[in-house]
Amino acid sequence: MLAAVLVLAAASCATLQNVVQPPRFSVASGRQAELRLTGPTARSPLGGATIRIWANVQNPNALGLTLAAMRGNLFLDDTRAADVDFPLGLPLLANQDTVIPLDITIGFNDLPGLANVASRWLTRNSIGYRLDGTVSVDAGLLGQPTFGPNTWMRGDLVIRR
Repeated sequence: MLAAVLVLAAASCATLQNVVQPPRFSVASGRQAELRLTGPTARSPLGGATIRIWANVQNPNALGLTLAAMRGNLFLDDTRAADVDFPLGLPLLANQDTVIPLDITIGFNDLPGLANVASRWLTRNSIGYRLDGTVSVDAGLLGQPTFGPNTWMRGDLVIRR
């Protein structure tokens, strides 16, 4: 009897996990992506740049979730620029939007692969970006599903001179 109850509970848990929808990401209205130069650090001994992307995160679910993590890559003009690994722990209220900053560091040691992007920065006012990867949420008793890999956001990084 106990085994049957455990099997039924596991099956209903798997079914409930399918009910949890992934959060939706978009560029936050009225917020521009920003680029800042940074000095040398242990991870980036040559220094680098930090790109701040303002994300509007919508929880389409009728229950609150915690945005647990985002892992993947940042692309600038379709060229991979940086790894993304955010342990977020951000509460998302049911059927609500939340605006958050995502800071992504690009080390100058990664610049050889970005040479073509850097040359375009000199002649244009903006560069397209794309944030790809997986997103994990904590849905309490419904589990901790991971969604993706997907393209979560696309936007333009405005270059201020």
